[in-house]
Amino acid sequence: MLSNIELPQQVWDVIRFFKTDNIVFTFAGAGVSALEIICTVTGLLCVFLAVRGKVANFWVGYLYNILLFLLFLQNRLYSSMLLQPISLAINFFGHWRWTHPREGEKNSQNRLKVTVYSNGQRIIVVGAVLMFMFVWGYILSRIDVWFPSLFGRANLPYFDAFILGTVLMAQYLSAQKKLDCWGAWLVANTCNIILCAMAGLMLMTLVYAAYFVLAIGGFFMWRAQMKKEQQN
Repeated sequence: MLSNIELPQQVWDVIRFFKTDNIVFTFAGAGVSALEIICTVTGLLCVFLAVRGKVANFWVGYLYNILLFLLFLQNRLYSSMLLQPISLAINFFGHWRWTHPREGEKNSQNRLKVTVYSNGQRIIVVGAVLMFMFVWGYILSRIDVWFPSLFGRANLPYFDAFILGTVLMAQYLSAQKKLDCWGAWLVANTCNIILCAMAGLMLMTLVYAAYFVLAIGGFFMWRAQMKKEQQN
């Protein structure tokens, strides 16, 4: 166990700071940890920059992935936890795509243009998310049986799996700068509001509500940008 490892006092202080039982204040009857507060600030900044179409959102996103991994690990939301390394990889991919568009994909700033999927492509996307939900949900529902020494019983495995699939798809669409990503983010944020409320992460519930509003703004801003780019 980690508690049996001899580490310098400064290291233990850092570990304690990022534990979810390091409660700073109480909100809606639930304790809010320092880690949850930092996640809140970092996440809002990341989404705000994405809505504005700023490449800097990826740099903030890298930190956000690490912080969320720690938060979800301690709350036994394993699907959301395992999302973070995958999300980190998608962030790297998106960072490259936005700053290295191919010929015909560039806007006037030499960045990736905003484009949109066809209805047929959207049906494929929805089908992929649902298939992922059933497969990954089953794995989560059995993970405590297969690896009892590593994992406890997963909370809401199929719901958690659906959120994971939706978020991954939203991130992939965002990395490709597809306008459709904001629809996926609206669904994912709605589900995350419910999930965090049920897990007692009340501050994160408000954060995802803010993401929901930002996603609406992102849709209209990206759509306006797409129309402008089509005219040039």
